[in-house]
Amino acid sequence: MKVVLIGYMTSGKSAVGKLLAKESSLDFIDLDAYIETKEGKSIPTIFKEKGEIYFRLKESECLSELLNSKNSFVLSVGGGTPCYGKNMEMINALSQSVFLKASINTLCERLKIGKISRPLIAKISNEKLPEFIGKHLFERTPFYVLSQNSIQTDGLTIDKIVSQIKKRLV
Repeated sequence: MKVVLIGYMTSGKSAVGKLLAKESSLDFIDLDAYIETKEGKSIPTIFKEKGEIYFRLKESECLSELLNSKNSFVLSVGGGTPCYGKNMEMINALSQSVFLKASINTLCERLKIGKISRPLIAKISNEKLPEFIGKHLFERTPFYVLSQNSIQTDGLTIDKIVSQIKKRLV
């Protein structure tokens, strides 16, 4: 079984993914970490040195490699991953997808902590963050909602989210 967690930055994909993988006796893979290992560079460095287009191409390549493997796992993808190329189509064809949906307020509060390590928002002031997230969600939600499952995560613990996911997986 392959499970792919989808959602905006800080929606809980990694935290939920790690616990879901542990409780399901599956490996957990973070797509960004996988890319960093393959490239030998951090995501911010890849963005800085080679640009977003290069990164998105590498992201699609790595996603395809993982989804077409024989391995079972829980995969957390970047917030933009479903929105490029045929990524969302590939995710739904080769795995069970789950959209972790969080409100703009929840995302803002989480993103204010450690945003310097996130290339897309590092230079955006905290005051402008809600507007930026709102615009991004407006663009990305049409891709996110193509997920086979969707869970509203506001106010839920990681344990509760994992429990809901496990009930929905076939």
